[in-house]
Amino acid sequence: MKNLILALALCLVATLSRAAEAPPIASDPQLEARVMAVSAELRCLVCQNQTIADSHAGLAIDLREQVRQMLRRGDSEAQVIEFMTTRYGDFVRYRPPVQASTWLLWFGPALLLFGAVAALLLHLSRRRTLADAAFEDPFDDSDLHPFTPAEKAKP
Repeated sequence: MKNLILALALCLVATLSRAAEAPPIASDPQLEARVMAVSAELRCLVCQNQTIADSHAGLAIDLREQVRQMLRRGDSEAQVIEFMTTRYGDFVRYRPPVQASTWLLWFGPALLLFGAVAALLLHLSRRRTLADAAFEDPFDDSDLHPFTPAEKAKP
């Protein structure tokens, strides 16, 4: 009985310790909608694959609160994004602008795809020019059997 009470107490403590304080929500629904719209444009610096609107990381919560404060004092969405970009660099923008420093980010996947297709076409053209004798027969098992059928038949 003592162990059961101890186990229940531990479960209760574990459940209560996981409870977290809800993030602050603006009293003005229009302000909160603007906060979420701007937050959807900014990358979480901790998660790096989520926006700060989607992230539950402490830094993302702090950044959302900072966005909320800036919008509350009258800054525009563009000013908030510009402030965050100035402070954290283009990396903080979920969709960074196309400029010289982000060309690889924007055009790199297309270059990789083009290079892969070019390598495949080059390989296929070289393979086409080789004689059929250059390729191994996948069903040829003569190297597995050292004797020909005629040699096997001899006693």
